[in-house]
Amino acid sequence: MDGQKRKDISPGLQVNIVLKKDQRSGRLTQGVVAKLLTKSPTHPHGIKVRLEDGQVGRVKEILPE
Repeated sequence: MDGQKRKDISPGLQVNIVLKKDQRSGRLTQGVVAKLLTKSPTHPHGIKVRLEDGQVGRVKEILPE
């Protein structure tokens, strides 16, 4: 699942995000969602989240549990 819909993402979910510094390379970072930062219901580049370790990026993939 991609991370473009806010309703699909919730705290505690395991996701792959792309950090701002990795947008050019497309390198993904794996982590657990702590907080959703995007207010709109959808975003074409992915919903922005903060991971439990403090990193911020846009969700590219929602990982199966």
